[in-house]
Amino acid sequence: MPSIVGTWKMVGATARDRDGKPLPAPYGGKGMGRVAFTAEGRMMAVTCDARPELPPGTSRAYSSYCGNYTFDGKRLVTRVDASSDPARIGSDQVREVSFEGDTMILRPPPRPTDAGEEYREISWVRLSSD
Repeated sequence: MPSIVGTWKMVGATARDRDGKPLPAPYGGKGMGRVAFTAEGRMMAVTCDARPELPPGTSRAYSSYCGNYTFDGKRLVTRVDASSDPARIGSDQVREVSFEGDTMILRPPPRPTDAGEEYREISWVRLSSD
């Protein structure tokens, strides 16, 4: 089983609809993020829209959370105990995990949007193994 322990940097984010049609890129196409996993089972993640300026009327996407996690080689489950979104506290954040070479791909559950469901894939490369 691959190890996820260490610190990872977001290198890409894509979105598609239920039929696989591409949707606008999350974070305005300029996502920035870090996720860290300890060998003891704690994690923290932060993501945001890193564009220096946003179009008028656009809110900056930002999310952070942390908690204890389990990983079985394909599925990551974090029990959230602190978050920028109070509604996440006490919830399980579930991500399907796969690897393409040195890149880890995290897939959250579909999220509802005005246009239907959105399926995201967030790509990460390891910065350190500590």
